[in-house]
Amino acid sequence: MVPTRYAFEHADADFATGYYHWFFLTAGNGIPEHLIGRDPGFWVRTRMNARHHGGSAFDPEAVDEYVRCFSDPAAIHASCEDYRAAATVDLEHDRADAGRRLECPVLLLWGAHSFVGRHYDVPGAWSEYASDVRGHSLDCDHYVPEEAPEATAASLRSFLGAHASGA
Repeated sequence: MVPTRYAFEHADADFATGYYHWFFLTAGNGIPEHLIGRDPGFWVRTRMNARHHGGSAFDPEAVDEYVRCFSDPAAIHASCEDYRAAATVDLEHDRADAGRRLECPVLLLWGAHSFVGRHYDVPGAWSEYASDVRGHSLDCDHYVPEEAPEATAASLRSFLGAHASGA
């Protein structure tokens, strides 16, 4: 993904329709919690299947686990609160930190077929936030570790191994 502040500051109609859930999940008065809670299996399966291209098919047991977790009203609420924070206090903190950069190496992995992969120059977006940006796209959509587990693990091993040896 790209940094949240970057995403909000570059939001357009494509972003609003492709990432509508960012805005839906921030709604107050328990609206998303109620609607998702009426049929959490529909919410989870529809979101995951709508954002799958390339890579491996989702493991049915993993999808069932997502559904199990999202069948808990507290988990739905926590997920909504995470998005609410991203659009408020997190964004405020990100703006306050504008100009500060991560100095440690940063590994970026994103799905080539994802909204992010199709709409952003991911390393370019991150270059405003970090000095040492590395990474590449993988042949998948939004759910990188689920769709491309071997490539994700190989990229992590390479990145972490290089830094463990001081490279």
